[in-house]
Amino acid sequence: MSTALISSLTYYLSEHPYIVGFRWGHSQSWGSTWSFLITSIFLYIAVSSSLHILLSAFLRRDRSVSLGHIPDIHSLLMSILSATIFAGILLSAAAEIRDTRWFWRRSKTATPLQWLLCFPLGTRASGRVFFWSYAFYLSRFLHMLRTIFAVFRRRRLAVSQLFCNSAMAFTSFLWLEFSQSYQVLAILSTTLVYSVVYGYRFWTGFGLPGSVFPSFVVNCQLVLVVCNLVSHAGVLTMHLIKGGCNGIGAWGLNSVLNGAILLLFLNFYMRMHPPMRRRIVNTSPELEPADVVMQKN
Repeated sequence: MSTALISSLTYYLSEHPYIVGFRWGHSQSWGSTWSFLITSIFLYIAVSSSLHILLSAFLRRDRSVSLGHIPDIHSLLMSILSATIFAGILLSAAAEIRDTRWFWRRSKTATPLQWLLCFPLGTRASGRVFFWSYAFYLSRFLHMLRTIFAVFRRRRLAVSQLFCNSAMAFTSFLWLEFSQSYQVLAILSTTLVYSVVYGYRFWTGFGLPGSVFPSFVVNCQLVLVVCNLVSHAGVLTMHLIKGGCNGIGAWGLNSVLNGAILLLFLNFYMRMHPPMRRRIVNTSPELEPADVVMQKN
């Protein structure tokens, strides 16, 4: 029975005709145009900001709007969705490696890790891997709902949160639009961490005991940041060794956005650990505490 279940899951997550035949295109994929992306990000920022202003104007500062278990249910759905995307792209990457390995000699690709870091030049956004990349792209808009929940529950709107969520939607769009290298590892690490983090939020949201480790969510995000940093270094190395990786221009812009998010996160992490922050400030005279202000969701 377990073998049949595994075979069934493998089929629906990586071998289904719709997944295998997927193609990213402006006329074939919903939300695949630049106008949709820019409009969606603009509406996200406008709605979040307007809601924050309205609540600040009509409610006292110490009051919040109760949402019941709606944020907890959202966390459960995001955890399940992230776990599904993780399993889907993992199985799909294995299938793509199996089916395209014969072609690697032309692109100087010797190992699966090299393929994961550096797509051969001319790679098009079609097939199994890009189907799950598309699913991840759409899930970024569901993730944005956490900003609305934060405005209602905590009456706060952090510019850094708006930037991080908008940057992630923009980055995942670039992955598809330019068939960017490195995206498989990025999606694997992100969905794995998100499935744990959102599951933890759902667990604690219903009053169940939390982790014995302090700052569990932040530490998970720290692991994700480190994985992304190592992967970016690997892409640059492969690009120089192989003579080119697909979508390297988009990767450069992606690196700038990730660098900004990294700085915001490190600032937030140091604020959560005052002793670490004091050591850094004391050893770096040019860095003042007022230079870094950050809040990350």
